[in-house]
Amino acid sequence: MTSPKHEYVNNVSTCRIALRYGRLLSLACAFFLSQSCSQKSHAPPLADERTESLSSTAVLPLSDPANQGEWVYNTEVSDEFNGDTIDEDRWYIVGKFENGKPVYKHPDNPKKWVWKGRAPSQFSGRNYRLEEGKLVLETRWEPDFPFSDEVRKPHFGDPLPYENITTACFISRKFFTYGYIEIRSKAADAEVTSAFWSMGNKIELDFFEQFGDHRDPEKNHLDRELWWSLRDWQTGLPDAGKPVFTQHKDLGFRVADDFHVYGFEWDESGFKYYVDGKLISEVSKDDVRKWALENRNVPEDYDGWVADRPISLWLDQETFPWHGVPDSLEDLEKNSPEGEKEDGVVDFEIDYVRVWQKPRHLEQEPN
Repeated sequence: MTSPKHEYVNNVSTCRIALRYGRLLSLACAFFLSQSCSQKSHAPPLADERTESLSSTAVLPLSDPANQGEWVYNTEVSDEFNGDTIDEDRWYIVGKFENGKPVYKHPDNPKKWVWKGRAPSQFSGRNYRLEEGKLVLETRWEPDFPFSDEVRKPHFGDPLPYENITTACFISRKFFTYGYIEIRSKAADAEVTSAFWSMGNKIELDFFEQFGDHRDPEKNHLDRELWWSLRDWQTGLPDAGKPVFTQHKDLGFRVADDFHVYGFEWDESGFKYYVDGKLISEVSKDDVRKWALENRNVPEDYDGWVADRPISLWLDQETFPWHGVPDSLEDLEKNSPEGEKEDGVVDFEIDYVRVWQKPRHLEQEPN
């Protein structure tokens, strides 16, 4: 899908009143937004605004343009990436450099262990740029990077050293429970993943982990695949970290060829997944429970519905050694356009990340 990013309009207070207190006002607001979203506001930003998005309201979900769900835009979590710099009150950029070396220290919990990425790739705080209203996360062939000498046994796969490849990771510093999460993005066209996922207290919700390309002809389908999962990380669970529910779907298009909109609705009853505004999957919490009992080593009374607590969003790139890892600059850049095959960089492009919630969920206090 190649349509441009929808623009903002300055009308937050009107929309919030409409969405909270009146069906008619809600529909009127939706009509106003749909008519106005293509016109950029020329009002200068207030001095105390952190970003343009904090003084504006986003358009409605692509899957619900009339706002029948009465969604309210969450300005604390969403980001249009229209500014000149990243709002670091909103995002933790993993591996920012200090004195010539990447530092892995979470700004909200300095004592917390911070993951450096899936070896052999390592997260670098230099691997991103803002370009034409997009966040671009970079995977780089960078053998001279000051890689960590740590070799950890991962939960899945073999222990490997960090070497040759650096990637990017952004973690939201804001949490929320339930909502409609939407991203417009294009995966990197390389043998790496472009991922949009989330973490909470002992849970992981993966919206997608897209593998842009593959060298094994038997796995060429991966570049068209949507893979999403719910994972339970509770201590003592024999299959901790493995999905308690997962789906693989053939999208019918290569995820690295163009931008597409991925929308994920999450509430107390289950999940709905939309691609380019069309529903492709609907899963109840009972479906999750049944799948976990049938596919995981769990007790008979195990409740697989663990998606009931606050999450924060992650945007990152990783290597998946079980699918193959680029072994040279030329291998990483195999699918890059002519003229860009020597720069050692492949891009995961993100137009926006948007979150809407129901009024009752906006009022919940995150843990």
